[in-house]
Amino acid sequence: MNTLLDKARALPMRNPVQTVSINPVTLDAPFRPQPLDLRITAPVEGTGLPVVLLSHGAGPSLYLSSKDGYAPLASFLAGQGFAVIQPTHASSKVGGLPHDQPGAPLFWRMRVQEMTHVIDRLDEIERATPLLKGRLDHGQIAAVGHSLGAQTAGLLLGARLTNPQVAEDTDVSVIEPRIAAGVLLAPPGRGGDALSDFVRENFPELNPDYTHLTTTTLAIIGDADVNPFMTKLGPEWYRAAFEDGPGVQHLLSLHGAEHGLGGIAGYDAKETGHEDPDLLALVQRAIAAFLHARLSGDESGWAALVEALGAQAPGLAMLEGN
Repeated sequence: MNTLLDKARALPMRNPVQTVSINPVTLDAPFRPQPLDLRITAPVEGTGLPVVLLSHGAGPSLYLSSKDGYAPLASFLAGQGFAVIQPTHASSKVGGLPHDQPGAPLFWRMRVQEMTHVIDRLDEIERATPLLKGRLDHGQIAAVGHSLGAQTAGLLLGARLTNPQVAEDTDVSVIEPRIAAGVLLAPPGRGGDALSDFVRENFPELNPDYTHLTTTTLAIIGDADVNPFMTKLGPEWYRAAFEDGPGVQHLLSLHGAEHGLGGIAGYDAKETGHEDPDLLALVQRAIAAFLHARLSGDESGWAALVEALGAQAPGLAMLEGN
């Protein structure tokens, strides 16, 4: 029972199961100078667990942008039956690469490699983690990302980058066919003239092209997400994945939410901006219901959530799409 919830209490969810957080799980990663550290949060019991790769953003905190952040998402999704794997990306403050290295400061290619490396090594992860041995379903994999992590997840789902300053970054495809579904949380919008002058000059890789994103995806944004550092536009900037991506089936726009979407990066954290337990609960339940529907084919949970959102909690968000 969460007494902080109001309208979101009407939104359905599965009965939560007990979970365990396994940390650290370390993989050798020949493509980077140091090993790749992971946190895995999963149900204590059960087999055939679908896998969620959770890509963190690049916020102001020291630790939330790493395997040690996003507990509100990782813990909840594990309680709904998923095995959630969180890499500490090369772009993180706590365990990333120095910013005088090629690809700095965003290391977009490295972030994608880290995610695919986890999929490549699922067998190794199970062997090294007795609590998980034989319990992961390697055929049911989803990618979820927030902010810069949403761009990382989007690329794995089929989006491409158009970087006019670097020829080899033009129209790059790094789609990962082993990923069956995805969720993009506050994904970066279009580049070019939509970007602030500073970002256009210094971060040309923030220029996603979602027209190639064909994997089944849910996008979630805040309708009060205003970031003049990033873009000359308002909250509508974050609609690009839904408007351009043929695989982005739904857009959930949270009323009054800023970039932290109610608190996904951490409880009581400065990253959140506008902390709202109801909006956080909606994000949690929407992700779980959507991924269960797309990975297992059981649409009942997603249909029930959509119905409850419209009938019992209409003030929380607007859902668009089919």
